[in-house]
Amino acid sequence: MPLFLLLRLQRVQLPVRVTDPEEVRQVSVLLATGLIEAEFATIKSRARHAVERVATVTRITEEGLAEIATAGQSQVFAQPFVRFAGGLRLM
Repeated sequence: MPLFLLLRLQRVQLPVRVTDPEEVRQVSVLLATGLIEAEFATIKSRARHAVERVATVTRITEEGLAEIATAGQSQVFAQPFVRFAGGLRLM
C-alpha cells in the first residue's frame, strides 16, 4: 500500500533509491498524487535483455506531510475487553 511506503519514507534520510518492482510502482502512485518528488531510471538487469526500473525519492511534499499527519490522527486502536458470565465486561 502506498501509504505504508510513505510512512516508511518519512523515517529514512532522503534521497533514497527504491529498486523493488512493487515499491517502484507505489512510488509512481505517490508521485502521481503529489505526495512525493521522485525520479525514475532504467538499469540493465542481470537477466538477458532485461531492464529494471528504479526510483529515487528526493523529498516528501507538503501534501505528503499533511497526509502522514492525517494518517497518524486517524489510527484507531482497538480496546480489548474481557467478557464475563452474566454479561459483565472489563475494558
